[in-house]
Amino acid sequence: MTARRQPMPVRRVDDDERRSRLAVRQGLAVESRFGDEVAATRGMTVLHATEPASVHLALWARVAGLSFGAVEEALYGSRTLVKQTAMRQTLFVFPLDLLPAAWGSASARVARTLGPRLATDLVASGVTHDGASWLERVGDAVVELLETREVSGAELRELVPEVDVKVDRGAGKWAAATPVAPQLLWLLNAQGRVLRASNGGHWRLSKPRWRATSAWLPTVPEPQSEREGYAELVRRWLRTFGPGTEADLRWWLGGTLTAVRAALLDVEAVPVSMDGTDRPGWLLPEDVEPVARPAEWVALLPTLDPTVMGWHGRDFYLGPHRAMTFDSAGNAGTTAWWDGRIVGTWVQDQTGAVRVHLLEEVPARVRQALDSHAEQLTAWLDGVIVNGVYASAAMQEARAAHEG
Repeated sequence: MTARRQPMPVRRVDDDERRSRLAVRQGLAVESRFGDEVAATRGMTVLHATEPASVHLALWARVAGLSFGAVEEALYGSRTLVKQTAMRQTLFVFPLDLLPAAWGSASARVARTLGPRLATDLVASGVTHDGASWLERVGDAVVELLETREVSGAELRELVPEVDVKVDRGAGKWAAATPVAPQLLWLLNAQGRVLRASNGGHWRLSKPRWRATSAWLPTVPEPQSEREGYAELVRRWLRTFGPGTEADLRWWLGGTLTAVRAALLDVEAVPVSMDGTDRPGWLLPEDVEPVARPAEWVALLPTLDPTVMGWHGRDFYLGPHRAMTFDSAGNAGTTAWWDGRIVGTWVQDQTGAVRVHLLEEVPARVRQALDSHAEQLTAWLDGVIVNGVYASAAMQEARAAHEG
């Protein structure tokens, strides 16, 4: 097979400039902070929401004077921010205007994976003889209910008893009976038919209540076509994370290389050369001018922060700290940053105070700035302790050091 011909780069973007772009485009440099939570989410394209506290903490790092109430209002009041299953079967917070792109592309791809698998499991587990028909019929019943009221998963099982079943997954010691109700809700969300509505618990906990999309949103836009949707997601990603390679985009989208290349063509992306790879990076045609280095900055970012999770090729900001920052499944823990590089992590002690743990030596002024940042975050959290699911090796080391 003939290798794909690579276009000539228009210029070089070295790692120093990539770190400057990261700081400026993603609101981490002090002078580049976003004005509010919606602007910050739009500026980041989307926010990771697998751990609910990460949404609030990612916004705190990028919006001066952010309040908890502002985030809650955007999510559950004005609904200008919406939680949606999309790329890589992951939960994100989307700005409202980007939902049609996801529904037509990344979310639809997730639904095409989840639906047939659940249909097969329903038949194999003896729930029905026709899994696809069962999903259509029961899914319609769930949506009809959620058009009239908001319910939790437990309430749904009582109100639509057919969903209160389990399917068998795995084999041998890995065999398990898995509840169908949350899987069906996940599928309906990927299809764009239902959404996570209000949260039934504290902001740091995931206790979603569900509502039909038509009832939760003031107006429901039409999904874009698959090609249009991928093009819009790639356009936003390039603005936030560019330059990046095809491999970066394919990983982030959870899509195919064909879809990535079509989207790059549709947005008229232009190639640049980058350090550490012979593959071209890509930028939007209106964004090829060099970005000046901002003033020195530090940041404390949460677990699964969109900056840390934005690329597949991460050496330009990770340096030697990959194994300490990511777990074996590729989930990033909390991180401490200095001028576009990860230099440590942070944890909370038993009193709720935020403690910075460095993975390398930094100048005294930087350590002082990080500690000051930690004090500000401690005050903002006001005694709330965030116990996340994902703890990196660096976080475990930090906790051991502070407990000792």
